Amino acid sequence: MAKYFVKRVLLAIVTIFIITVIAFFTMNAIPGGPFNSEKASSPQVKAALEARYNLDKPLLEQYVIYVQGLFHGDMGISTKTGRDIAQTILESFKVSATVGGMAAAIAIVCGIVFGSIAALKRNTVIDRIIVFLSTLATAVPSFVLATILLYVFSMKLGWFQVWSADSHNYVLPVIALSLYPMSYITRLTKTSMLDALGQDYVRTAKAKGVSQVLVIFKHALRNALIPVITYVGPMIASILTGSMVVESIFTLGGLGSKFVTSITNRDYPMIMGTTIFLAVLMVGMNLISDLVYKLVDPRITFD
Repeated sequence: MAKYFVKRVLLAIVTIFIITVIAFFTMNAIPGGPFNSEKASSPQVKAALEARYNLDKPLLEQYVIYVQGLFHGDMGISTKTGRDIAQTILESFKVSATVGGMAAAIAIVCGIVFGSIAALKRNTVIDRIIVFLSTLATAVPSFVLATILLYVFSMKLGWFQVWSADSHNYVLPVIALSLYPMSYITRLTKTSMLDALGQDYVRTAKAKGVSQVLVIFKHALRNALIPVITYVGPMIASILTGSMVVESIFTLGGLGSKFVTSITNRDYPMIMGTTIFLAVLMVGMNLISDLVYKLVDPRITFD
């Protein structure tokens, strides 16, 4: 396993490097710049600002300077706010991680439970209700769901306040973020569970008189979780960094909304910082998912 882990870490470093190259040069290939919209800035002020952020240098030299800063833990300074990028990302990520962590936990637990129930109650009313609701939830875009939740439960019924740093009302954002992945995990778990329940080792365990609960949780469910784990890794990374649309609707002020704002403002350092942070998180969660395979099914090898 140690050899596999080292290989995956090296591959992750190469992947992140490729992502930085693509993001940096694609971002700079778009016409314009972060200071083009500053109507009140004179050419002298604009030139000084570009020199401050090394934008007056050749593109390849800009990239080398940026990578050198990364190796020293420096992600740069925002061209719009003048704040340190690393500090801004960490502060924003606290909000996204809090809401996203709760949403991911609910999606995983409820998705596995509902999917297992649907598989065990196949072709019954319970199964049809779960399948119908999960299909409906996957068909509704997150921004539509978030808007409906905000309008009905906050504006009309007044049950929940709109999220703010003081109220910390996470209920509606968590529902909006968790519903789609929960529905997808439900469908995935049901399919995998039905396949597992039809395997020879399950029939053999039943023939030997093993209890129904032990057959489900020790034999069927453990093997049915393999496809779920494959989906959960990237899903957690995506939710933890925040849904851009959902964060904007609920004004969460998380990392997703910061990323959208940075693109609008052409804030190059912030775009690069959030892109790299998301890439590291995504690659890391994929690696953890692969390692969890071994815990779920010891027969899996990493050769």
